[in-house]
Formats: sequence, C-alpha cells, structure tokens
Amino acid sequence: MILNMYKPKGCTSFDLVRKVRKVVMDKKVGHAGTLDPFAEGVLIIGTGKDTKRLTQIAGSNKGYIATLKLGTKTDTLDPEGNVIKKSKVPKLTNKKIKNVLNSFCGQMDQIPPMYSAKKVNGQRLYKLARKNIEVEREPCKIEIFDIEFISYKSNSLTFRVECSKGTYVRVLGSDIAEKLDTIGHLSSLTRISVGEFQLDDSLKMNDILKK
Repeated sequence: MILNMYKPKGCTSFDLVRKVRKVVMDKKVGHAGTLDPFAEGVLIIGTGKDTKRLTQIAGSNKGYIATLKLGTKTDTLDPEGNVIKKSKVPKLTNKKIKNVLNSFCGQMDQIPPMYSAKKVNGQRLYKLARKNIEVEREPCKIEIFDIEFISYKSNSLTFRVECSKGTYVRVLGSDIAEKLDTIGHLSSLTRISVGEFQLDDSLKMNDILKK
C-alpha cells in the first residue's frame, strides 16, 4: 500500500511512519524523502511489498512553498537553529526579487548542509554538526525546474519551487538571500507535491484511523 500522508509540523518523518505502522499492523513500513521536523506537507509512506516502490517515488520531482526570513541566519538554516548572524535587509522591489528567483532556474551544484540526514563516511551530518564538527561535503547536482514569487512583506519572502530529488530548499533559501545582498533562513516550508502525489489529496492520521 502506498499512502500520500500529510506530515504536520513538529514531528519527524519517522514519527509518522511509526504511527502508520501501529495502525496497519505491519512491521514493513517506510517513507520516500525525509521532511525536516519544522516542515509540513506530503510524505509518501509505503507498507509491505510496496516499500520497494519508495526508492522510485523518492526520485520524483518535488514541489514546495517556502517562506524565507531575511536579515537573520541560523546554524540550521531553519527556525529550529540558533541565530548565528544578523544583517540589514536592503530595500527590495518585487521586480528585483523576481529577477533573483528566476536566476536560480536550471541545473546547479549544491553543497548539502551540515544539519542534514546525508551520510559522509558512514556518519549522519547532523550528528557531527551537533558535536560542532564540520566536514567537507561534495556538491550534488540538482535542478530547479520552476520558481515563482508569491509575496514579500516585513522581510519575509514567500516563493514556490519545483525541484529535483536531493534539493535542500534551506540551502536554496540561504543562496537566494545572499543574492539579495543579505542573509536569511527558512521560517516555514510546505511540501506540496512528490511526483504525481499532491498536498490536496494527502491523508491525515485521523483519515487512516477511520478506515
């Protein structure tokens, strides 16, 4: 069984897997593509023999709506981290912001953040980061297929992005802030699609319990 689940803010992807496992009473349950605890939205969960399909699903393009808070940077590039730097935010027009966003369309190299589940030499980067250990990371090829300006108010920039597997939107947000001559971190992130699976069709835990 493949489930298009809605992961709420404040829980890990594995927390949701664990809850589904209890409901379906099947030990073989996994997910396709981790969502950070602060993020919400589409998390694809597979059970039983359909867990084999998760690798293929995880390779699908993904869509997000992100809000980037300009002027403040955290060590995790999201609201869960510690503020490590503050900077002035220049006066920005919608036209300037749109031009900067559009400049990120296409293929590029992206260095995974230290606070991520990616493994280097067999160790999760976030575990090293918590020990204040920073290691060299190889850049990964990613692609931004589409990026759209939604709004800008009170130094908060909201945009929609469609991207390839392996894209860290936190890093993208930080790079966007730099190109706007300031710094920033994501204050919110919603995954609205994974391939053909859409947020509007996602199930909440209450929906599963009713079945």
